[in-house]
Amino acid sequence: MAESWDEEQLIAEGFERAYVELEWYDGPRAGLADVGGVPHYIRSYDFDHADEADEYQVWPASGDAVEMEREQWEIFVRWNQRRDAGAAGPDGHPATGGVDARYDELNRLLTAHREMPADARRLVGELRFDHGDRYRLDGLDYWFRWRPVT
Repeated sequence: MAESWDEEQLIAEGFERAYVELEWYDGPRAGLADVGGVPHYIRSYDFDHADEADEYQVWPASGDAVEMEREQWEIFVRWNQRRDAGAAGPDGHPATGGVDARYDELNRLLTAHREMPADARRLVGELRFDHGDRYRLDGLDYWFRWRPVT
């Protein structure tokens, strides 16, 4: 398991919150996280299996997109909590489609927002984990510290 950090220490060292995970493969590949204190979409630019920080394309998320992303995230987290409690199975995952009408509607509404624009910035995201639950209503257990690509 990865080392975990105290939230105050993360903030003091310049790490910022991740709110929504859209894709995970050996680390976060796409989602919504603060960059410079402002919610941005993030998408992995390139990654390898080394213990080095990954590069991401980042672009600002509109206020409306953030609200919709967080609403959809809450639907997922509530399902995950039911699954962990044994009250829901994997076939009820809202992303499978046809399970939760609002989740499906939000997917349609968010498609354009999730498209990377040509002017997306490229940054390196260093990842650290906090002591909280993996998936929670207010976000995730990982944080990013951003720096320019050198």
